[in-house]
Amino acid sequence: MSNTKFSSAAFADTKPHYNILDGLRGAAALMVVWYHVFEGFAFAEGVNGVEGGGLIDVFNHGYLAVDFFFILSGFVISYAYDDRWNRMSLGDFFKRRLVRLHPMVVMGAIIGTITFLIGGCMRWDGTQTPMEGVLVALLLTCCFIPAWADAGHEVRGNGEMFPLNGPSWSLFFEYIGNICYALFIRRLPNKALAVWVGLTGIVWAWFTITNVSGYEMIGVGWALDTMNFCGGFLRMMFPFSLGMLLARNFKPVKVRGIFWIAIAALFVLFSVPFFPSVDGLCVNGIYEMFCIMVAFPILVWLGASGLTTDKTSTGVCKFLGDISFPLYIVHYPVMYLFYAWLIENKLYTLAETWQVVILVIVVNVTLAYTALKLYDEPVRKWLTKKLKIGAKK
Repeated sequence: MSNTKFSSAAFADTKPHYNILDGLRGAAALMVVWYHVFEGFAFAEGVNGVEGGGLIDVFNHGYLAVDFFFILSGFVISYAYDDRWNRMSLGDFFKRRLVRLHPMVVMGAIIGTITFLIGGCMRWDGTQTPMEGVLVALLLTCCFIPAWADAGHEVRGNGEMFPLNGPSWSLFFEYIGNICYALFIRRLPNKALAVWVGLTGIVWAWFTITNVSGYEMIGVGWALDTMNFCGGFLRMMFPFSLGMLLARNFKPVKVRGIFWIAIAALFVLFSVPFFPSVDGLCVNGIYEMFCIMVAFPILVWLGASGLTTDKTSTGVCKFLGDISFPLYIVHYPVMYLFYAWLIENKLYTLAETWQVVILVIVVNVTLAYTALKLYDEPVRKWLTKKLKIGAKK
């Protein structure tokens, strides 16, 4: 996958949640799973040599959920922590972020290892990865040390940073964003932050619209080569900083029913077909920049302004918010098995596979919720107590 950077920033434990933003994050995570279903069809076509294979025809822009996550992450981090630095050290902040994010990073690596073993340790080229390579990949993924192309522990053979769980690349850049926030971005006054956002936005727009990557899309960041690393950094830094700027200048507006409207808007934005380039101009990149620079900030602003006024919407937002990060970080190992099944059986459409697709989605949601309740929440609670996070000093 792309990545997909899912951003999973936690709200401060002493401040109220923006319930609708929680819900939108979870809804976007579900849309990532849906996008990867169609990525699987395209991938199976490409591997099996189907004419025109490799192109995602349905839900084409679902990868933009990662960029939506980055904006949410910057907004929430700024809201949660900007006013706490007079009573919180760098060590306190980093401990909080590690406790919030890293337990599920480890779980994603473990599940990825299990599904890779179930698949026979097979690389995409049909060769088999030695067990020692799998064990090294597990250890390095748990420590969040990325793999490079052709490394012995790059077990799938297609250049992913984290071949046991592809979408972890976005969490890698999320960590970098958190470090940058703590070390210098948080210190920027409002005007300087606005300049920083403008500069990173200009560079990111240039990178995307001129198609520096050659992908004709912003799906960069998943590999450790120079282009992907630089592109992944820009892909995270601009929307993350933009989210911070939104949080600092946020003033709610009156809006009703925004939760369901915003979900529908995201679905429509992600469903827009691919735009081919024209005379060397990456039209698809222009659309992506519109989403990231205009549409997503508006949705975040409106989502933060809205309130859930009925039990149903509140319950849906809470459930979606709870499973958002676990779903994002554990779903792709299951998708690897789904992709292998599609390739082996030469299946390329939803009409042929809808029963299995429903099963895949149910399994992923169930796995995410189970991991949350039986592992993530207990481990975070234990670590919080062990590390004395939030204790009065």
